[in-house]
Amino acid sequence: MKSFKVLGPGCKNCLTTAQLIEARAEKLGVEITLEKITDMATILGFGVMSTPGVVLNGKVIHVGSVPGASHVDQWLR
Repeated sequence: MKSFKVLGPGCKNCLTTAQLIEARAEKLGVEITLEKITDMATILGFGVMSTPGVVLNGKVIHVGSVPGASHVDQWLR
């Protein structure tokens, strides 16, 4: 199982990113956990200065924009 965290204050791009990850995982039949992190101290602890940020299994893999569906598919494979 893959563990995702979406880092951000709850803005539209952060919500879109979380929804995209959930939708692509469902479409591909991949089981994931998804946590939305809005606490700025925690976000900064990951070294993320621009949101949304995406963390996969403890490693920051994307920052600053909504990822494309093809990127999400790569993370899920």
